[in-house]
This record gives sequence, C-alpha cells and structure tokens, in this order.
Amino acid sequence: QVQLVESGGGLVQAGGSLRLSCAASGRTFSSYAMGWFRQAPGKEREFVEGISSTGEIRYYADSVKGRFTISRDNAKNTLYLQMTSLKPEDTAVYYCAASRVGRMPSRVGEYDYWGQGTQVTVSS
Repeated sequence: QVQLVESGGGLVQAGGSLRLSCAASGRTFSSYAMGWFRQAPGKEREFVEGISSTGEIRYYADSVKGRFTISRDNAKNTLYLQMTSLKPEDTAVYYCAASRVGRMPSRVGEYDYWGQGTQVTVSS
C-alpha cells in the first residue's frame, strides 16, 4: 500500500510558477507509475501528467503541454509537478496518484492510491 501527501499549492498570479510535491510512504514507490490529476469546482477530475515507474516515460494532457513538467525521485519517494506560465483556468485541487497499470495510465479508474489534494489558485 502507498500513502501519498501533496504539498506546494497556493495562490499565484497568472504567468507565475509553482512546484507541487507528493511524498509517498512505503518501500514500493519505485514500482508504481505516478500521475497528477486536477479537479476544478463543478468539474470532473482530469488527468494532467503521468510518469512511468522508472521516470523514462512522461506523458501529458494537451492543456498543459510546454508549461508543466512531471518528475520523480525514487530515492526520495517523491513526485513533483513543476508548473509554469500558469493561467486562471489551471485553478483546481491537484492530486497525485499511484497506479499499478503497466503502461501510461491516464484515467482515474486506472489509479489505485490517491493523496488528499492541494489547492492551486491562479489569479488574473
């Protein structure tokens, strides 16, 4: 089992940057594909970016292409999301999640463990 705790959210002006972190417990972090999702008020939870267990494969939603970068440090059991050029429409609660699915999971149902979320608010 994996427990996930996000941090790093906050209030930022449009065009600014934030770096989210997700600390994972347990010895098996490196065996999971990881992902970032977000959920805005009144909307469904949506996929943002994913990364394979080794970090070699990264994939992302078109809405964040060129602006967000996912990374992981398996030695530190930590997942990151570097967000730049933030827009008001990026405002949401951001969740990290762990998946036992082998290749490029991007759907909510493909992820087995979730953090509690961290709020990101981008002002215009």
